[in-house]
Amino acid sequence: MIEKVYNIEILKTIPLFSGLEDRHLEKLAAIATTLEFKRGDIIFNEGDTGDGIYMVAKGKIKVFKLSFEGKEQILHIYGPGHTFGEVPVFEGKNFPASSMALEKSLIIFLPRHKFVELITRSPGLGMTLLSDLSRRLRDFTMQIESLSLKEVPARLAAYILTLSKEQNSQHNVVLPISKTQLSSLIGTTPETISRVLNKMTKLSFIDVKARTILIKDFDGLLELSESGSLS
Repeated sequence: MIEKVYNIEILKTIPLFSGLEDRHLEKLAAIATTLEFKRGDIIFNEGDTGDGIYMVAKGKIKVFKLSFEGKEQILHIYGPGHTFGEVPVFEGKNFPASSMALEKSLIIFLPRHKFVELITRSPGLGMTLLSDLSRRLRDFTMQIESLSLKEVPARLAAYILTLSKEQNSQHNVVLPISKTQLSSLIGTTPETISRVLNKMTKLSFIDVKARTILIKDFDGLLELSESGSLS
């Protein structure tokens, strides 16, 4: 009973389910289980059967793909409140990417067959999920556009602005990942990340102290995220 109540409270913090009535949350909590992962643990591998929906309750995970040469491309970094692994649940197919815990993490898991049965009986829940998946598709399309069309300064500025929104601060943000992981996320090298951060600091867009980025020119970052010009 304690775990069920605990899961309901966590579900309320997840945007995908935050608008649901308590009766729907109770049904979700009834089929949910909690999973614990240590830093570096694989949650699922690319090609594994899409067995359910995963939600980050605590910690941080990455979703990534590996090339045949072993090069890693990070697709997403997710913290508390984010869901992942949804699409295979409805397609009935395998996971198209892998996921790993970047730190000790607590994950809420909804098994596929029970979840599909539940939304079949609750159309409102299905519409909420469809809306979230549409938003994810739009965000992913913008990410692909950024990686393919924008220069590194624009990608980095856009990422800092995303952190600003997520952390609800226009004054400073904390990098949740290492420079190596950040370089993989925006499609460049750690050396280039360092050079661009230094240039952005010299031009008074930001100031960097360890993993904290002080935003000195928010409007300038907005413009940089579009133009990509540091000249």
